[in-house]
Parts: sequence; C-alpha cells; structure tokens
Amino acid sequence: QLHLVESGGGFVQPGGSLRLSCAASGFTLDYYAIGWFRQAPGKEREGVSCISRNGIILKYAESVKGRFTISRDNAKNTVYLEMSSLKPEDTGVYYCAARRALGWTSLTPADFNSWGQGTQVTVSS
Repeated sequence: QLHLVESGGGFVQPGGSLRLSCAASGFTLDYYAIGWFRQAPGKEREGVSCISRNGIILKYAESVKGRFTISRDNAKNTVYLEMSSLKPEDTGVYYCAARRALGWTSLTPADFNSWGQGTQVTVSS
C-alpha cells in the first residue's frame, strides 16, 4: 500500500499563495505519475494538475492555468503544488494521488489508485 501525505494547506485571503506538498513513504515516487485533485463541499472531486514520472509532461485544469505550478523532487520523494492568485473558488480539500505509469498524465480521479488523506485549503476574506 502506497502511503501519501499532503501538507501545506491553510487559510489565505484572495490573491494569496500557498505551497502544497505531497510526500511519499514506503516507496519511491520515481515510477509514478502524481496528480493533485480537490473537492469542495457538495461537489465532486476534480483534477487540478498532474505531473508525469519524469517531470516532463505537465497537465493543468483550465481553471488553474497560469496560477498553479506543479513540480517534483524525486530526491526528496515529494511533489509540490505552488498556488498563487488564489480565489474563493479554489477552496476545498486537496488530495494527491499516484499511479505507476510512464509518459502519462491524467486529471481523472478514477485513473489513480493510491490517495492521500487530503489537506484543507480555504480562500476567504
């Protein structure tokens, strides 16, 4: 069982920034594509961003393009999501997820089979 832990969530005013981290334990992230997803109250989980296992292929939801940046540091076994110009509609629980794959990315939750517990992000004035 892969173990993923998200951190870095919190409360921020509109226009602010946060950096989320997704740390893996018990396995190496080198062979996995990692996705970030979020779920707002009463809404379905949606894909935010995804990075291929070699970090070359990046994918973003239209709603976050130009504001969010995904990156990975395989030496630290961690994937990051830098979020800037945050909006109230970015509020939700943010999850990272893994899938062992080569040259592949996805923003579809059902494509991933290992999930973290999530970290809350609240954007409000």
